[in-house]
Order: sequence, then C-alpha cells, then structure tokens
Amino acid sequence: MKSLSLSPLFGLALGVVLACGAVQAQEFRVGFVNTDRIFREANAAKAAQSKLEQEFSRREKELVDGGNTLKTLSDKFEREAPTLSESQRATRQKQLIDQDREFARKRREFQEDLNARKNEELQQVLERANKIVKQVAEAEKYDVILQEAVYINPKHDITEKVLKTLNAGGK
Repeated sequence: MKSLSLSPLFGLALGVVLACGAVQAQEFRVGFVNTDRIFREANAAKAAQSKLEQEFSRREKELVDGGNTLKTLSDKFEREAPTLSESQRATRQKQLIDQDREFARKRREFQEDLNARKNEELQQVLERANKIVKQVAEAEKYDVILQEAVYINPKHDITEKVLKTLNAGGK
C-alpha cells in the first residue's frame, strides 16, 4: 500500500492560511462613489446641463419645427394623393422622401453634436470629482475606492462627502 505524503501540501496550505490571517489583521478600507449620483446632484453637473440646454435649444427648436412641417406636408400629401395625377404624385412623393432624408440627417447630426458636448462637459465634472475622491481617500486612509459595484453597503458610500466638497468648490 502506498502512503501519500501530505506534508508538502499541508505546509503550503498552512502558509496560505497564515498569510491570510496576517492580511486580515490589518484594516483594509474600501469606499464607494456613485458617479450617477454625482452627475445628477453636483452643482457643476447641473450647470453643465443648463449650459448644454442653452447651447442646443435653438437647434432643437428648429428640429421640432422641421418635424412638424414635414408631418403637415405628409398629411397634406396623403389627403391630396387620390386627386393628383401620377406625375404630380410621384414628384411630391420624391420631395417628401428627400425632405425626410434631410430631416433625419439633421436630427442625427444634432444628436451626435449633443452627445459629444455632453461627454465633454461630464468628463470635466468627473475629473474634478475624481480629484476630490482621491483627496478623501488619502485623508481618510482608504485602500480602494470603487465607482461601480453590484452591491455596496451604505456605510462604505462616500458619495455625500464628495458631493459636499465638489459643491463647495473644492479642488
């Protein structure tokens, strides 16, 4: 009968257990920051949102007006189509298709421009918030700060501290 030597495995396992015990003896501090909440509640984020609304409101109104005009023209065409000659109907239908294509292009460009500017503004807010997160982490001796998690115990959430400092104009 062969005897199985467990001593090398046992020694390795004992070493891992002892190492884990030593790590647990030290305090490991974890914090969490809710970036969605920062983007909703920070004064800088609210100011960025207002700035974007002002910057894009004229173009948005033009798009809404253009959409309404296109809808009116389309409805008018639907009503008048039975009484139009084949060539008139084809011409108006082509005009509507061209206008719809142009409207879709303008709407897409608007959305792309808005998204790009929104990302720029939110990036600035995030950079300021991250500086504050780092300051809080260093001052309160956190080992790690998470920005996304499936679950977080509220006692580890430092979002309120970050918001207060950010809203107070902290750097």
